[in-house]
Amino acid sequence: MNAPPPRPNFEQRLREAHAALRSGRAQSAERWLRELSAERPGDANARWLLAVALLDQGRAADSVEILETLLGGAPDFGDARVDLARAYRSAGEPAVAREHVRRVLEKHPHHALAWLAYGDALVDLEQYADARTAFERAADCDPERRRIEAATKALIADDRRASEDLFRAILKDNAANVAALCGLAALSLAADVPKDAERLLRHALRQSAHLPLAWRGLGPTLLELGRLTEAEAAAKYLRTIEPDSPQSWIANAAVAARLLRQEESLAAYKEAARLQPGEVRLFTSIGHVEKSLGHRAESEAAYKSALSLDPSNAEAYWSLADLKNYRFGDAEVAAIQGLLADGRRARSGDAQLLFALGKAYEQREQYPLAFRFYADGNARRRLDAPFDLEAFERRTARIRAFFDTAFFAAHANAGCPSDAPIFIVGLPRSGSTLIEQILASHSAVEGTMELPNILNIVRDLNDLARNRDAYPEALATLPPERLAALGERYLAETAPLRQGRPRFIDKLPNNFSHVGLIRAILPNATIIDARRHPMDCCFSNFKQHFAEGQTFSYDLRDLGGYYRCYLSLLDHWDAVLPRSVLHVQYEELVRDPEAGIRRLLEQCSLPFEDACLSFHETRRAVRTASAEQVRQPLYTSGIGYWLHFEAELAPLRDALGPALERFRPFE
Repeated sequence: MNAPPPRPNFEQRLREAHAALRSGRAQSAERWLRELSAERPGDANARWLLAVALLDQGRAADSVEILETLLGGAPDFGDARVDLARAYRSAGEPAVAREHVRRVLEKHPHHALAWLAYGDALVDLEQYADARTAFERAADCDPERRRIEAATKALIADDRRASEDLFRAILKDNAANVAALCGLAALSLAADVPKDAERLLRHALRQSAHLPLAWRGLGPTLLELGRLTEAEAAAKYLRTIEPDSPQSWIANAAVAARLLRQEESLAAYKEAARLQPGEVRLFTSIGHVEKSLGHRAESEAAYKSALSLDPSNAEAYWSLADLKNYRFGDAEVAAIQGLLADGRRARSGDAQLLFALGKAYEQREQYPLAFRFYADGNARRRLDAPFDLEAFERRTARIRAFFDTAFFAAHANAGCPSDAPIFIVGLPRSGSTLIEQILASHSAVEGTMELPNILNIVRDLNDLARNRDAYPEALATLPPERLAALGERYLAETAPLRQGRPRFIDKLPNNFSHVGLIRAILPNATIIDARRHPMDCCFSNFKQHFAEGQTFSYDLRDLGGYYRCYLSLLDHWDAVLPRSVLHVQYEELVRDPEAGIRRLLEQCSLPFEDACLSFHETRRAVRTASAEQVRQPLYTSGIGYWLHFEAELAPLRDALGPALERFRPFE
């Protein structure tokens, strides 16, 4: 019979309890530390860590009692006094907390945790300028500063693997390092895992309740999670604790833009630019908001201000190109070509310059040369974000197989009954923004934007499996009340975007994959498919430099395959949900707008209004690549435009295959 393994010694068990505490497992740590304190009642470290475990569970009074007793016998125990300050802060006595931390800093001026605690106490006392200095000193005194700086530098350079490895190595040594937690949160957000980002940021805020670095990350994270009210509160709080920081105003600008308060967003960006006048990115951001508001001249001026600050700024050049009627002069074209020749930018910057050159030569009607630049730009983007067409085809097949007639028959009475949402689906550059602008001109309809909320629900359903691939099959296990709750969640999350009109629009094109989910959770929603001739639609995607997300657009064959998947899904929805989706052909709409608009309104059960015919006069923010087109009367010059590039687009024709035969030539 084997002897039981030897019990770890006291010091080893104390280290394990401390590690549990640093990783956020306060209850487990408390249990172990009570055992250790009973075993050695006089051990100062065990008593100190027990007090911290209690504090982390919100039991500030118990923590104060233990720490006051401990420090009575060991007044120079700096770490314990820092935590006593944290406990007094938590108990609502920030002035007492401040004095305790001052005692530590007098003897240990490089104590990073003491500076964090000092900053927290000063914020509570509304001494914000001094608090900011304290938080800066905490960063300077962090014993991991060199590794933090290296990881941050890699993050800024978009070397995510190196950055993650460094941040994780730091957290392996100290799971409570606030800078590493915030850095890893930024990486999680960039990797589209906002739940992980929030968890990491909340852990950082348990170490320092007012840490600006964590609050800067929390707002964007909550935005990504669709929790708009919380995101706004986080951004406003950041502005309270850092009123003179450009980062605070940038965070508020981003939240305001997401809440469709574009004028407020513009004002916040301008304040950030006042505080940091040399920051080029602020001027490009200002230009983007001005464009969304229809301020054409102001938008162009902002992009040119960015170029005056940094003549090599690739984003500013592409942003000018994306102003659809902006024409590059010969000197500008030469400048862009010179920047490409020097080869000193990341691939993403070169791609923006190449797309801008493509636009410049397209305007000059040098179509083969324009195509060459578009193709080169897309090839560079594809290196950083390749699209797996086979994986998308498999997912499309799974969705078709799952959402069959039997599923909808079994869930006929499920979902939230609201008819408020109007979903516009399809491919980007298919006329979806035009349809949105027409409907948003109706007195009963709120125009919003491309909302991420359905995709967030899909992500949460995927997370029900360890491999994060449970959708759509996970829906089979959900009872009717759970489906209704998902619909109600969608309405609650989008409520901050609405101003009281009974209907509102969600025009995220990629939701064409999730019509089945929409029908299951919001059975009375209106669904409109914006459809355009595949050659014009796909080529328009190919020459558009999207900020993110449309990785299928970087290759003509991928575009053709993606369009085929889109058609297969819309055909499927027509088969299993007859007459549930209205198909609006772009070419027909622009050639006979009144008939098309009447069909749209009828599908939405809305009476006809003349304002829908004069949609280009409607004043509202538009945040898509079509922002300028929808402020003009209808035109037909885009129909058959792909023929200028007919030879170059042969791979697209081949990839579309028989799908192309379904569309009569509109040229």
